[in-house]
Amino acid sequence: MSHHLDSPAARADARLNICDTYVFRGDRGTVLVMNVCSDAAGPDTPKGFHPEARYEFKIDSTGDAVENLTYRFTFGAAGADGAQSLELRRLVGEDASDDHAQGVLLLSGTTGRELATESGLRVWTGRASDPFWMNPAVVEAVGHAFQQGTDVDVPAQDASQVSSLFAGQKILSIVLEVPDTGLLPFTRDTHIGMWATTALATDAGGWHRINRCGLPMVSPIFAQFDDELAEKLNQTAPADDPQTFGDVITDRVAAVVAARGTTTDPRGYGRDIADRLLPDVLPYVIGTPAVFGFTKFNGRALTDNAGEVMFSLTTDSALSIGLSQDAVDTPTTSSFPYVAAAVRGRHSPGVTVVHRQVEADSREFGCQNG
Repeated sequence: MSHHLDSPAARADARLNICDTYVFRGDRGTVLVMNVCSDAAGPDTPKGFHPEARYEFKIDSTGDAVENLTYRFTFGAAGADGAQSLELRRLVGEDASDDHAQGVLLLSGTTGRELATESGLRVWTGRASDPFWMNPAVVEAVGHAFQQGTDVDVPAQDASQVSSLFAGQKILSIVLEVPDTGLLPFTRDTHIGMWATTALATDAGGWHRINRCGLPMVSPIFAQFDDELAEKLNQTAPADDPQTFGDVITDRVAAVVAARGTTTDPRGYGRDIADRLLPDVLPYVIGTPAVFGFTKFNGRALTDNAGEVMFSLTTDSALSIGLSQDAVDTPTTSSFPYVAAAVRGRHSPGVTVVHRQVEADSREFGCQNG
């Protein structure tokens, strides 16, 4: 798993659980993907996007791990056909981190359709095949090792019998593609950091953060068997990650690599990994191909073997999961919406161009007041 059902709060309502996030170059610009509500939660879990929640893409372009651009999705209750209304708003500058700011309405429509604005921004939301693949025996062995401070003990397996933990399972996907002309005016640099959050409305009129996901596999590696740490990873702001989790990650990596005997300086290696993983934000250079690799993080494509990369990095060894992208039942596509929709007719013929507020009223960073 990447972040599937990664905490007690996520398991309580899978609609609010962010399974994975992706950032990559698309046909028109930068593509942001957030997958939630995995079938892994079981048949009795509530379906659809939560109508009392917010699903947000957070972007930092100044390097301080504080968002200065937010794309916020909200959804209505499901109709008889299962479709839900949706709204997408953009919040800039200080508004990007303000739960009470309203931002600018970019589009509205319904799930299951391709929606677009006249400026070229595109949205697709709906049920799709899970693009993530993972060997269950390997992820469990890694989780135990980092919990107990031991070597990774992967049981012997017949390669022909190994299948992905998520084979045949579906998720709900939010796909947002923003053309460069719509994104760059609201960032200070082409270098950005992205993470996604879900939040649920409270009775007091506020918002309670449920899930947060930037880099893949952080929670399964370090908190698979530590619910307290898992909740803390979701509730902490990225800017506070180094101070909050630096020692924890340093110590846990150091213990595992010492047990594996891969380095003469386990603690130094642990610090290096903590520095690389924290703050837990997915970096990306706008306009470039996504590469999530052992030596470089630059976004994350739907086809990147993120589990193997993160396992190898944190254990200081080539730790294979024994699976490739072939383990995914339905391959992703090279055209929008990039994920593989779970049903035919993922959108009506043509593209729905929706009414939205004028975006050109302020192109300067931080000038929109919502």
